[in-house]
Amino acid sequence: MPYAKAGDLNLYYEMAGEGPRLLFISGTGGDLRNPLGPFQSPLARRFSLLSYDQRGLGQSDKPDVAYSMADYADDAARLLDAVGWDRCHVLGYSFGGMVAQELAIRHPDRLQRLVLCVSAPGGAGGASYPLHELAGLGPDDKARASIRLGDLRRTSEWEAAHATEMASFIDQAKAAENAFSHEPDWAMGRRRQLEARAGHDTFARLDQITAPTLICAGRYDGIAPVAAQEAMTRRIPGAELRVFDGGHLFVMQDRSAYPAITEWLTRP
Repeated sequence: MPYAKAGDLNLYYEMAGEGPRLLFISGTGGDLRNPLGPFQSPLARRFSLLSYDQRGLGQSDKPDVAYSMADYADDAARLLDAVGWDRCHVLGYSFGGMVAQELAIRHPDRLQRLVLCVSAPGGAGGASYPLHELAGLGPDDKARASIRLGDLRRTSEWEAAHATEMASFIDQAKAAENAFSHEPDWAMGRRRQLEARAGHDTFARLDQITAPTLICAGRYDGIAPVAAQEAMTRRIPGAELRVFDGGHLFVMQDRSAYPAITEWLTRP
């Protein structure tokens, strides 16, 4: 299994495909062993795709210390060093978009183009939903809350009319949550990530981003509000905003999403 040395950490990573170099930074709880990850997406057919398990997650090291968003950004830069990539495109999804903002600010020379999907700047620009507040809920309630936040069309009225579909969503969410929960330090690593996420705030520094930037929002996303992404667009010089027909997982709901992102990343 490929591991990269990032300071004192061992980061598990994977690479596949051919084409322009693209680093994909995953969201909260991201684990490359989960199905429907970046290597199962259309991106793997158009790019030399690199992705990894972030500190505290998956098969990467899980030190029991406080994590910062700067730590996550520096991990990404060290991964690029380890695989010999001087520059590349970067796509950050949800929490990964927060890391990508820090990466673009702290290591501007490493980025060619930047895509921020369903992310938020924090601070005065508006934050993503505080997912750490769901930690005390039971499995069914936590899954239900996550599903409703992920797509605001899934109201209690919608659930009453689509009970079988909602039950399936809840079962899938619980299965994904529990797939690797038996592993040592799994809960601790996820908690440390949520703690770092709660302190994310790049808003006052977004004008330091120099990479051409595309911001992608889901119209019905209750986790990363469109308003926060509009604020981020206004703050990053020259940034473009696209709002897609879906929620937090708009790339799976709007068929135009991946083609639009690919076209933007491969512009001359």
